[in-house]
Amino acid sequence: MLAVVRIILLGLFVVIGSTLLLLICLVRPFHPQNTPLAGRWYGRMRYLLGIKMEVRIPDEIDQNKAYVYIANHQNTWDIFTLAGAIPNRTVSIGKKSLKWIPFFGQLYWLAGNILIDRKHTGRARGTIDQAAAAIRDRNISILLFPEGTRSYGRGLLPFKTGAFRTAVQAEVDIVPICVSNLHGRIKLNRWNNGKLIVEMLPPVSIKDYDAESVRALSAHCHQLMQMKIRELDHELAQG
Repeated sequence: MLAVVRIILLGLFVVIGSTLLLLICLVRPFHPQNTPLAGRWYGRMRYLLGIKMEVRIPDEIDQNKAYVYIANHQNTWDIFTLAGAIPNRTVSIGKKSLKWIPFFGQLYWLAGNILIDRKHTGRARGTIDQAAAAIRDRNISILLFPEGTRSYGRGLLPFKTGAFRTAVQAEVDIVPICVSNLHGRIKLNRWNNGKLIVEMLPPVSIKDYDAESVRALSAHCHQLMQMKIRELDHELAQG
């Protein structure tokens, strides 16, 4: 019964919230705060899911600077958890074809997210160029999932290099966002689904890296995130 009520409430939350967000985006299209605003709205749905979330942000992060944020991508529930921690002036990257999905596509586009036309670029290089140009020209940050797919409980998967090439080309530092384990944690028929920790690490400088050494940068960030995620999971297990 609880699961049915939750599904109905989540549906209403999404429809009403997305309608209001679309109206806001129509008034101020492509504004850099549209995506964080949408993320915080969707992030509030964690309360309906019975999840408590703690967000930790180190003092070293300058809210006025542009970064490439990288986060571990666990499952579909991320949109109701991690989304609530999206930093100011941060957008994501999606396929240009998303724009034609009724309602959602228009919201995603008008929110200011970067749409990539892969038919014309043909290669990942075009995506990197476009993302780096957006960071420089619009003074925005970009959130990327370097694993390239959802992990579904398999731990932190190997990283692809696109996010790191983007940071090096745009000449901005990388901020890893580590999310404690969410796999199998949410049961719709359970009232309390526990606590989640989202912790941002201090910025990783890219000054000692170039296009030839991005794999070393990727490996360094992977190690940092893997260690932190293990620490967060251990902390929650200790209660």
